[in-house]
Amino acid sequence: MNRVALAFSGGLDTTVCVSILKEEYGYEDVIGVSVNVGQPQNEFEQAKETAKEISLDLKILDARSDFANLCLDSVRANASYQGYPLGTALARPIIAKAILEEAKKTKCTALAH
Repeated sequence: MNRVALAFSGGLDTTVCVSILKEEYGYEDVIGVSVNVGQPQNEFEQAKETAKEISLDLKILDARSDFANLCLDSVRANASYQGYPLGTALARPIIAKAILEEAKKTKCTALAH
């Protein structure tokens, strides 16, 4: 089966991506993946609602521990950008790794963001 894992927030862009991946790129199955690195819970509730409305299989993965460990290392190293902590930048590889692992587990042939 031609399956893709989509980094899914439930916002307009990723919601539209579901149709594009199916209609324009020919994927038979799109799996939405959201990764929790400590965001507010209402973000996941919105993603769940949107996924349900468009009949998208949504996986929500918990990567809070991985993110906390990485942040701790960065704090120890005084990692910052113009005095601001690098939270968003540090979260990206954690999120990408979690999505890749889910894609492998669900036998996806591609990733999309």
